[in-house]
Amino acid sequence: MKVILLERIEKLGNLGDVVTVKDGFARNYLLPQGKALRATEANMERFEREREEIERRNAEARAVAEKQAEKIRGAMLVIIRAAGETGHLYGSVTTRDIAQALKEEFGVEVPRSAVQLEKPIKIIGLHDVKVRLHGEVVETVTLNVARNEEEAELQAKGEIIIGEAEEAPSEVERVLADLEEEEKAAEEADAADGGEDAGAGEAAEAQAEGKA
Repeated sequence: MKVILLERIEKLGNLGDVVTVKDGFARNYLLPQGKALRATEANMERFEREREEIERRNAEARAVAEKQAEKIRGAMLVIIRAAGETGHLYGSVTTRDIAQALKEEFGVEVPRSAVQLEKPIKIIGLHDVKVRLHGEVVETVTLNVARNEEEAELQAKGEIIIGEAEEAPSEVERVLADLEEEEKAAEEADAADGGEDAGAGEAAEAQAEGKA
């Protein structure tokens, strides 16, 4: 689908550009969010008539976004979540959680789509996340995901090294490994007991033959 951009969109183009995008992206994001118009002849004529007004509104929105950016610049958001010994969360931290935290801690209200997160966060530690406040205004915040406030403080000070946990076994893998070791130990113990029983049986037979 061809659309006319009403603001700068990263990797697509600038305000006023006519670009081709996937239909789903246009219908589910660009059009309903007011970031683009279908590139019909009527809409292109309308855009040219209203271009100055559109550019003015865009400049105002950018100014608001820049003020929001100042509030969260260099910010660290602490998010407490339950996690196992390896640091893997029992749930995850999503774009909704981050948007809510920005609103509660800094009074900056953004839609979930503004939080640039490729996939939910599933491990404790410090995570840099981009927040797109406007097509031309992006800030990076640090998420401090921890099991408790004390751990969050240590992570903030750099006293806990994060990263190795990603390669650590999951809770399920750890439990299975422990069970496997227990089973192996039990088998070895049974084998040892079997050997002792066999030896005792042979000695008894030899003793019986001697008496005979």
